Parts: sequence; structure tokens; C-alpha cells
Amino acid sequence: MRLFSTSSSSPKPNFPLFSPSQNPKRSTSKTLPPFKTRLPSPSFLSLPPCTANSSPSFPVLDQEADREDSLEPKQDTFKKVLVVRRPVMDVSGEENDDGSEDGEAEGDDVISKPSGIDAGLEEFAKKMPLFEPERGESGGTLEKPLAVNLDLSLYKARVLARKYRYEEAENILEKCIYYWPEDGRSYVTLGKILSKQAKRTEARAVYERGCQATQGENPYIWQCWAVLENKMGNIRRARELFDAATVADKRHIAAWHGWAVLELKQGNVKKARHLLAKGLKFCGGNEYVYQTLALLEAKANRYEQARYLFRQATKCNPKSCASWLAWAQLEVQQENNRAARLLFEKAVQASPKNRFAWHVWGVFEANIGNVDMGRKLLKIGHALNPRDPVLLQSLALLEYKHSTANLSRVLFRRASELDPRHQPVWIAWGWMEWKEGNISTARELYQRALSIDSTTESAARCLQAWGVLEQRAGNLSAARRLFRSSLNINSQSYVTWMTWAALEEDQGNSVRAEEIRNLYFQQVCIWGK
Repeated sequence: MRLFSTSSSSPKPNFPLFSPSQNPKRSTSKTLPPFKTRLPSPSFLSLPPCTANSSPSFPVLDQEADREDSLEPKQDTFKKVLVVRRPVMDVSGEENDDGSEDGEAEGDDVISKPSGIDAGLEEFAKKMPLFEPERGESGGTLEKPLAVNLDLSLYKARVLARKYRYEEAENILEKCIYYWPEDGRSYVTLGKILSKQAKRTEARAVYERGCQATQGENPYIWQCWAVLENKMGNIRRARELFDAATVADKRHIAAWHGWAVLELKQGNVKKARHLLAKGLKFCGGNEYVYQTLALLEAKANRYEQARYLFRQATKCNPKSCASWLAWAQLEVQQENNRAARLLFEKAVQASPKNRFAWHVWGVFEANIGNVDMGRKLLKIGHALNPRDPVLLQSLALLEYKHSTANLSRVLFRRASELDPRHQPVWIAWGWMEWKEGNISTARELYQRALSIDSTTESAARCLQAWGVLEQRAGNLSAARRLFRSSLNINSQSYVTWMTWAALEEDQGNSVRAEEIRNLYFQQVCIWGK
């Protein structure tokens, strides 16, 4: 039903909105009072055309045919007294008891007193802003920005995050979520930024809000949420979220691959192979799936099958630096240094600024005795990635081994300033100070690493290294506690189990040492199932 008529061609309603009274005693010569309307623009102010053969039609109320004849002589009067209230103006002036306002047009004198229904309708029109556009703070309309602004805002937020200007990036992403709540990219980007700052509870809340806003149909949000829960150690919850991601889109390869990697870390090799096979079935050839399958074959000492799968991975995506690097590391393990070097070159060509490629290649050259070449590669990688602490960390260890401890300290300090929350830098620095005999400094650095996060695999390695320090210092009870704490985080660490067993063996506790070794092998059998 239409309350207002905006065009003369609009069909006339086939029933009146307010029916006139059926009381025959009412006078039919009474004219309608002027009715004030709220309209969004002046283009709606024109009255429908009237001809000599047709009675004038009022744009709001439809009257019956017997009343139209009485309205025809008053046509000019209606044109005089029709007053339109603009949408952005408030009602001013007090009303009289008869429903008319002070300061009305002179034509009010010729209009008779309105009926009860008409007076109520007029009052309704004054108070209800029909078709009034939404007002912003400045009085203008609040419009949704163009979609291109979303892409620009997301790009700007990522740039700010790379510059560690997290607060500005978060503000931009919150605005994106406000204007485009149905777009999952804003939630994913904001969640990752919060995760980098170790604000995992806030990141979880963002992912949950994103899943609700997208009605659970965005697999990227589910997958990122699953990765977050996996990092927090909530393995069961992570499995559920990976499953939800594959339900949302069975062609989302990252969910299949991430789930398979989770199962591999839990020792469920058979389950991982099944998930990777499903990924290939639903998504087709993918370099990451082939790469992970190749690593499984290499771990099982089936090297030719592994090389075949690596070749398939690089065929799927010749620009996949990760596939070239993984293949190169396989050749390094097989001591095929020439083949490994060629593959490292392929990796750098595929991604010239990839920090992992420069890092792994530089460490490889240093380990086989090409110290100058390794130093050069690490420096090139640092020049291309000046904000990466890992390259400086490896360069510091190289300088400590082949140069001086003072130069190494300078590099460690620079690396820790680049990213104060990067645990391996503090652990490596602590190890160097321990080697230099600075026990108290090493303890402080280990404690600094654990204060960042005491639940990660890096924390487990830190506790193991600290345990060795206390063992060498003669604090055996402290060493045992540290080894136990390390295994509570990562119970699959062969090095930690054997180090603890060696400690007991050195103290003459052969029975206890054998118990520790048996505990490790029992867990290996459990992981293999």
C-alpha cells in the first residue's frame, strides 16, 4: 500500500487508507483540511494533474466519488494551503486547540474545522518523519563507502602491521568490520595482527565474531582460528575448527593441509596421509600437499619417492620457494651438496626476497666450511629483510664461532631490538653467554625468553638448555626440574629425554636412567599407533 504518490502515473489505490464516516447525517459539503507531509526532496511536492473531466486526486487520502464533486471547487484553495514540512526541519510553533498552528497561511480561514480522524492524521504527519533519510552527526546522510575502499584499507592495514604500527592497523580493520561485516578478510587480518602481539584471547574473539557475521560460511576464518587454537595447545578444539573449515568449503586446501600437519605433530601419520589424500581429491594438485607427502616419504627413507613428489610440487608451482627449499634440504641430508646448491639457487630465483631461502642457504654454506660465502648470503638476506631477527641471530652465531664474542653480542642485541618477543634470539644469546662463562647473564637471558611465552616449543628448548646449564653448574635438583618442565611442554623431544637419562647415569642411578629411556620408547610406540 502506498501512503504517498510520487507520480501521476501511479495506480490509484483500490481502497482508502482512512474510510470516511458512514454516518449519513454528516455534511458531505465539508472540505478536507490541508495535510502536511514529510518528503525527502522538493521533487515530490507537485500535485497530480487535474482536468475538467476528472476530479482532483489528493496524494494521501482517497475519497469516494460522491465527495470528489464537493472538493472540485476548492482546488485552488488546496494549492494555496498545502504546506510541506522538509525532512531536516523540526516542528516549531505551538498548536492551538483546534489542531492548527500559529502563523499558518491566510487560506486557513476558508478551511472548515477538521474532523477527529483528519486532525489525528495531521498530528501523525507532523510527528512521524516518513521517508526521512538517516541523519549523521553533521546532519547529512550516512552512506556506506564504496567497495574499493575495503581493498585499499586492508592493504594499508597490512603495510602498517609490517611496520609494527599495530594500533593504527587495528583501528582501520575495526572500521572495515563496521562497514563490511560480511567480508571475512578483515577478521582474518585483524586476528593475525592480534596473534602477533600475543593477544590470543582477543584474536579468538575476533574469529568467533567473524564466523557469526559470515554465518559460518567463510573457511578462511575457521582455518585461522584452528591454527590459533593449535598454537595455544587446544588440539581437540583445533581439530573441530579444521573440520568446520572443510565443511564450509571442501576445496579449501589450507584447511586440509593444516589439519594434516597437526596430526603429524601428534604422531598420527596414517590420519595425516588420509587428510592429504582428501586434499588432493577435492582440490587437485597442490605444491604444499605434495611437499608434505614428500617429507613423509623422506622420513620413511623412501628418497626416490620423495624426489618424485618434490618434482610434482615444483611442477604445480615453479614459484613455490618452500618446495625448492624442502627439496634442497633433502639433498643436504643425503650429502648431495652440488644438487642442494642448485636447488637453493632455484629457491632464490623463485622468491628473491624470501628470508628463509637466504637463511637456510647461508647456514648450509657455513656448515660445509664456506664461511665467507655463508656470511655473504646472510648479509644479503638481512639487507633485503632488515626487520627480520632470524638472519641476524644466525649471523651472530656465525661470528661467535669464527670471529669474536663482542661482535656476536652486538648482533644479538640488534636482533632482540628488532623483535623483543622472538624467543630463539634470547635463547641463542643465553647459550653464547653460558659458553663464555657468564652464568648469571645466561640465566637472565633464559628467564627473559620464558617470560615471553612458557608454553611454546621454543620454551621447551629453552628449559632443556637451562637444565644443561644447571647440570654443569652442579645444581642437579634444579636441572631435573627443568628437564621435567621441558618434557611437559614437548614430550616427544628425544634430546631432552636422553639428556635427562645421561644425568642420572652420571650420578650412578642406572635404574632411574633406564626407566627414563623406557618411558621415551613407550611414548614412541603410542605416537606410532
